[in-house]
Amino acid sequence: MTETTPNATTSTSTTATTGGYVTVLWDARAKAGREAELKAFITAAVTPSRHDDGNIDYEAHEVEGQPGAFVVLERWESRAHLEAHLAAPRMSELVPAVLELIEGSVEDGIRLLRPFRPAH
Repeated sequence: MTETTPNATTSTSTTATTGGYVTVLWDARAKAGREAELKAFITAAVTPSRHDDGNIDYEAHEVEGQPGAFVVLERWESRAHLEAHLAAPRMSELVPAVLELIEGSVEDGIRLLRPFRPAH
């Protein structure tokens, strides 16, 4: 899988979809001393992302009891909408910036979610 949320590209072969929508969960941990910067970075990404075509939900969370740990939950109408979001011009500037703030890579924290329903 290639990097995704909040600011990179995605591989269509690894994007989970169900019911026509795509859900992405990104866990990010700030480098030591960069916690406030990462929180500000994530906060700044929320509003523009919510205005991207096809965005259903874009939420940012802090993990309780884990300073510097954040989770971003995104839901998109379709894979094409997610890919358009990731291809937006602003994303090419965000990738290098976020890599300076987080431990590991963006893709290390990406989880693509697929709902399931119990059999009847």
